[in-house]
Amino acid sequence: MPLKARGSLSNPAGRFEATAVDASDDGWWSDPGDSPPLDTLVTTQFARSIIAHNDSPDVGFDQSINPYRGCEHGCIYCFARPTHAFLNLSPGLDFETRLFFKPNAAELLAAELSRPAYRCRPIALGANTDPYQPIERKLRVTRSVLEVLDRFNHPVHIITKGSLIARDIELLADMAQRRLVVVMVSVTSLRDELKRTLEPRAAAPRARLRVIQTLSAAGVPVGVLVAPVIPCVNDDEIESILEEVAAAGARSASYVLIRLPHEVKDLFREWLAAHLPDRAAHVMSLIRQSRGGKDYDSRYGTRMRGTGVYADLIEQRFRAAAKRNGLCDRGALTLDTSRFCIPAEKKPQMELGL
Repeated sequence: MPLKARGSLSNPAGRFEATAVDASDDGWWSDPGDSPPLDTLVTTQFARSIIAHNDSPDVGFDQSINPYRGCEHGCIYCFARPTHAFLNLSPGLDFETRLFFKPNAAELLAAELSRPAYRCRPIALGANTDPYQPIERKLRVTRSVLEVLDRFNHPVHIITKGSLIARDIELLADMAQRRLVVVMVSVTSLRDELKRTLEPRAAAPRARLRVIQTLSAAGVPVGVLVAPVIPCVNDDEIESILEEVAAAGARSASYVLIRLPHEVKDLFREWLAAHLPDRAAHVMSLIRQSRGGKDYDSRYGTRMRGTGVYADLIEQRFRAAAKRNGLCDRGALTLDTSRFCIPAEKKPQMELGL
């Protein structure tokens, strides 16, 4: 039975756990609606470094920062869910209710950017979990990271589906004047009823369109990620999404075919059985057709878009709709790395000889 405002229907053990617990019906039935809501627990996690590096050829960046681990948005399809297994927590409900924040993120970032060997390249903010999830309103870790990047004139790509980003509009507009920021807003569906189960605590579709409009009006370059595209769930919305986001002021658009690594495939199957039982088998059949007969194919070059007839059709439709609405590829929104400099207060002072 789905829990209110939660994406996952269960809390299975992570793949590194030595033991697992299976729930069973003891005959004492109770209405899940009588149960109290599942609370969110937020824990401090002091990091030892803050910039993560990757060499993947298909993600468009090689540096990223994630202010939070876990995400209260609760998107059932989130490819980051399996990372909670490294904490001996479940990729299911734990991922969206057991959250961690890095209070020393800004301090670490300033130190890492000040190293003599550091070479400026755009940093992606929110590549794993959303930097503007609900707890950011109080904790402001993302804001503190942006303030450091602003002081160092360091370019940043922001990826979010949270409307809270509008809080930082003045800072982002100022950075945009120096070509230091691009925002990618994730728009998965325009249908409220689908969003409520697919992305239960993320911003509503119309709120995301308003974010695009607000950022664009302030001079901040905005792109859109239709991510993920899910067969027979939201693939019929590709054209309408691109039309709406272009009208709101988006400049670019890209998409990702749904990815189901590790535990995500089982969590997604549960979601399908609960919310779309009439088409669950067909959805999974089309996914496997696009993943070489498997639930997921992790190979570089194909993991984002898939292969086969269905994947090719999605790509053709997306390209045609993007062109029709004047939307370029996300890579066309370039940032300026030449402005990077260590602020005067951060530069080491030379010792005076006597």
